[in-house]
Amino acid sequence: MNSFNRRTAIRIAIVSGLLAAVASPIAWFVSHTNAEQATVSLAMEESRRLLHLHHFDAAELSGPDATEQAGRAADTLVGGLFDIAEIYNRQGEKLAWAMTEDGGTVEAELPNHPRPDYVAAGFESFRLDDKRWALRVFVPLEGAAGGESAGIVGYFEGIRVVPPWQRDQMLANALSAALMAGLASLLCGAAIYPVVVRLSADNERQAREILDSHISMMEALGRAIAKRDSETGAHNFRVAWIAARIGERLGLRGKAMQSLIVGSFLHDIGKISIPDAILLKPDELDAKEFEIMHTHVAQGEEIVSGIGWLDDANAVVAAHHEKWDGSGYPRGLSGEAIPLAARIFCVADVFDALCSKRPYKEPMGFEAAMAIMEKDTGSHFDPGVMAAFRPLARELFDRLAKCSEEDARRLLEARVRVHFGIY
Repeated sequence: MNSFNRRTAIRIAIVSGLLAAVASPIAWFVSHTNAEQATVSLAMEESRRLLHLHHFDAAELSGPDATEQAGRAADTLVGGLFDIAEIYNRQGEKLAWAMTEDGGTVEAELPNHPRPDYVAAGFESFRLDDKRWALRVFVPLEGAAGGESAGIVGYFEGIRVVPPWQRDQMLANALSAALMAGLASLLCGAAIYPVVVRLSADNERQAREILDSHISMMEALGRAIAKRDSETGAHNFRVAWIAARIGERLGLRGKAMQSLIVGSFLHDIGKISIPDAILLKPDELDAKEFEIMHTHVAQGEEIVSGIGWLDDANAVVAAHHEKWDGSGYPRGLSGEAIPLAARIFCVADVFDALCSKRPYKEPMGFEAAMAIMEKDTGSHFDPGVMAAFRPLARELFDRLAKCSEEDARRLLEARVRVHFGIY
């Protein structure tokens, strides 16, 4: 299992576990509540049914035989679903009650409640001292519709001490529901894992193909520039690699690092538009020619702008000739107004130029090159970037001293693969 699949498996397992941890208690609570509600509903319905089966006339709760009728009703209801049965008249006065042996033992534990005056059936649930569960059911008794006794004419209240077997069954059912919910969450995670891995692999492959095409386009543009200016061939690879190493030292990652690499590689793309007579002139350029040469920055900005991923190169392309003290061109930016990527590139570019052989000069030694770099720190170069560059300088110099263009290409390719996620 590769690292991506392992991370995916761990994340799906964590999410599935969390879902199971959340779903299981919810399922337990819902199942237990439904079972409790079903017990209450049964008790309410059974109380009404028994009163009806035994022809208990609710209207008689206010007659001379009210107490006797209420007593018969209470005796009828107690001993089945109820351990205590109480009958009240319309005014909430208790007319009769009956209880089982269990009802007698728990009566003292029952909380007091006000005189009944409710209009709808209800219940309350509570725990007894011995951990048993008890229900108190409230049922208003209604007279015949349209008759003299229409409306609520009395109240029935019943206490049911839920037997251990029923309580255990409810708990078992709730536990089963919780386990099923947890198992379903885990099974969903297991089923999703191969789908996620497959989709991620497809996305990664497609992203890799797109990145490969982008890198190929970048190299093609670099070769096009090199065809116009022989100095920029290996230089593009070297300077982009040096800039990437400095960027790593400064902690650049992700998009920032990708922009630095692309911008460094394509920094002189605007030279494509400079006439050969100026670009390839062996002698020193005059003032007019310098002015035209300086336009390669604006030309480069125009080339990379609006071309999707090439937009990332704009910071370096637009500002690679700016200087820390504001004496650069084309905008005369200074300090941190210059994009960080351009400040990093500036150090990499000058260092490579000093240490490389050019048609008009031999390469400088390390000490001589560093002396110039140090002298220009604070004027040409950002002191912070130079602080990151110094510890790397000797290693970079030694690595590039006898580096061919192909060697430089391989060095840059390694950094590209790391920072663009191409493996």
